[in-house]
Amino acid sequence: MVPFVQVVPRLHRLVRQTAESLGKSARLEVIGPEVELDRSILDRLAAPLEHLLRNAVDHGLEAPPERAAAGKPAAGTVTLALSREGNEVVIHLSDDGRGLDLAAIRTQAVARGLLSAQAELEADALMQFVFEPGFTTLGQVTQISGRGVGLDVVASEIKAANGTIDLSSVPGQGARFSLRLPLTLAILDAFLVRVGTSVYALPHASVAGAARIGREDLAAIYQGRGRDFAYQGHAYRVAYLGRLLDPDLQPNLGEQRWLPLLLARVGDLRVALQVDALIESARILVKPLGAQLASVRWLAGGTILPDGRVALILDVLALLRSGAVHDYLPPSQGVAVAASQPVCVMVVDDSLTVRRVTARLLRRQKYEVITAKDGVEALTLFDARRPDLVLLDIEMPRMDGYELTRHIRRSERLRDLPIIMITSRAGPKHRDHALALGVNRYLSKPFQESELLDEITSLLAEREQQP
Repeated sequence: MVPFVQVVPRLHRLVRQTAESLGKSARLEVIGPEVELDRSILDRLAAPLEHLLRNAVDHGLEAPPERAAAGKPAAGTVTLALSREGNEVVIHLSDDGRGLDLAAIRTQAVARGLLSAQAELEADALMQFVFEPGFTTLGQVTQISGRGVGLDVVASEIKAANGTIDLSSVPGQGARFSLRLPLTLAILDAFLVRVGTSVYALPHASVAGAARIGREDLAAIYQGRGRDFAYQGHAYRVAYLGRLLDPDLQPNLGEQRWLPLLLARVGDLRVALQVDALIESARILVKPLGAQLASVRWLAGGTILPDGRVALILDVLALLRSGAVHDYLPPSQGVAVAASQPVCVMVVDDSLTVRRVTARLLRRQKYEVITAKDGVEALTLFDARRPDLVLLDIEMPRMDGYELTRHIRRSERLRDLPIIMITSRAGPKHRDHALALGVNRYLSKPFQESELLDEITSLLAEREQQP
């Protein structure tokens, strides 16, 4: 295991030199460089990261006059945030540039025969074409880009390392690549499932959750009479995993009262994959596939089970991105989701005791609670869920409360998020600094429970009154 920080100077130099050659101004901000990962993973990751950084500066960041016209700072910012989640390292690479040109992507996809001119695709699905071999939206070739060789190679390298890559973009605000990689190349945590007579492995990284559904409800969905599956306020389209892999394979509901579902999401598409049996969660040894199967995008490798059978490892996100998946999804019937969702409060504190006590207090008041041990973990959780309010400590490892507040107030999506800072630093200097950064309320530890609840109620009421 080696720290990622050892490659940071090279990445800083790459961004600076690329920007200078293009007549732009750019800086690289690295968050969490102390994260450690397997040397072989880091060696394999270096080239894809360098390509993504060049793309961010070349394709993403605007020229200084264009940035000035858009009211942005002259120097563009590329952010590389690393964190560790269980046995995985999560890397978010984002820029504050123009974002992806969806119209140009669609035009190029149609011109290359990848998409029919009449097809209507959502933005998340349209963006996936940039991972196709030879795909480029630039009209001319430069020393840096335009050859159409790049993102497909990046995706292949990440897949070869048993990782996943996802892409999102907001016009005028920038693009964001999210990479998930195992800390070690050979070992993977995965669900072992049975589909028909075959056993497959689904990595934990590509599964958002596991649930179960009643046999009668599932039969109604497959017959077009039932609704979608509801889970934590979201609607999931239900599909039989076996049919996605083999159109001729039909689900056999048998006599089981409950059947397992594995939940996955790509962009706005949420799918609950029904399997015949959820065998167990296991740590598996990954074996590479031969040339015949390596070209199948949703196969990430294989593993040998204790009984000697071979189980193929499925890349669920790549499977859902494939156009064929839409042909086998039953028609959506909608889902009954509660009209009023509970208020969600995020508690960010490095003290486990404080997180537990505060969460218990809030849950008694019927609030939904998310907890994070520091600012880096909070930023990762923001990707999956935007809370209604944040309770924030100052002194935390990796990223303190001040720095997290700066990130929140700089984010277009989070900038109006109410923040209550709760800290042992009671001095006016710290209070004034926090309020200047954009904190809405400032409480000193120890605090009265009633005082905290009053401040939360007051802030939420103020937000409701805002136009």
